[in-house]
Amino acid sequence: MAAGSLRKRRAVAGAAVVRRTPLEVVVHALGWVVLVVALVLVLAPLVFMFIASFMPSREIMRMPFSWWPSSFFLDNFWQAIKGNDGKFIFPRAILNSVMVSSCVALTTVLFSALAGYGLTKLKFRGSNIVFVLILSTLMVPFETVMIPLYVVVTGMGLQNTYAGLIVPFLLSAFGVFLMRQSLLTFPDELLDASRIDGASEVGIFFRIVLPNMLPVMAVLGVLTFEQQWGNLIWPLLVVQAPELRTMPLYVVTFMEEKSTNEGAMVAVAALSSLPMLVIFFSLSRFFLKGANVFSAGKE
Repeated sequence: MAAGSLRKRRAVAGAAVVRRTPLEVVVHALGWVVLVVALVLVLAPLVFMFIASFMPSREIMRMPFSWWPSSFFLDNFWQAIKGNDGKFIFPRAILNSVMVSSCVALTTVLFSALAGYGLTKLKFRGSNIVFVLILSTLMVPFETVMIPLYVVVTGMGLQNTYAGLIVPFLLSAFGVFLMRQSLLTFPDELLDASRIDGASEVGIFFRIVLPNMLPVMAVLGVLTFEQQWGNLIWPLLVVQAPELRTMPLYVVTFMEEKSTNEGAMVAVAALSSLPMLVIFFSLSRFFLKGANVFSAGKE
């Protein structure tokens, strides 16, 4: 009897929770409408790009636009991979971008985590002032420091090298901010217990802190990788050798000479975006989890 009464009360409570007022139903429906419209607006350019990459130029420019190719025109991809001069620099550009973006993402995650750990868990006088100074650099546009940074890089002999593409971006102020905000919620008791057991600060950081920060590290890694993958201005300054071109530089150079071939231009844009899409969707589970952790940390 008691068990049946308990189940009945739970069913009544569940029905009360599910029941909504007409206003709540309307607001809920409007929310879904807004989300669907936003999804369409975000996906429509991507769908157009991948569909148009299989079309000849005359079919792309035809109005109204057909959202399915009459025939799959694969010559667009052949021209994109072959390049303007026929030297097949496209695979090298992909490798250059993957290497540069991966190195920058890894170093940014590591150094940002170290800085965030030092600012939150290693108490020292002036730590808040240091954090504010680091955060203030976010208000300085990259264009204002681009020329001085270029002078320093060329003075060090790093022009036309991988180091010239990587070294200026080893650490980001946003990464320090993200890691610090995440570490604010990390329990100090766990760190104190590790110190009592004789663990060093280096051991605590690598064995305890980093394994518990994987979701936030994935968020920062994906964002940094995406930023470097689309970085055009800096490679345009420090790279002149064709074998060191990154994907944005290759795409711009390709489109300058293929300005009348819309199919090839769309194909090279589609190919250049594929690695980023693959990386994001393969890490989306960690990315979303890390975003939730960061939101909880702010609250």
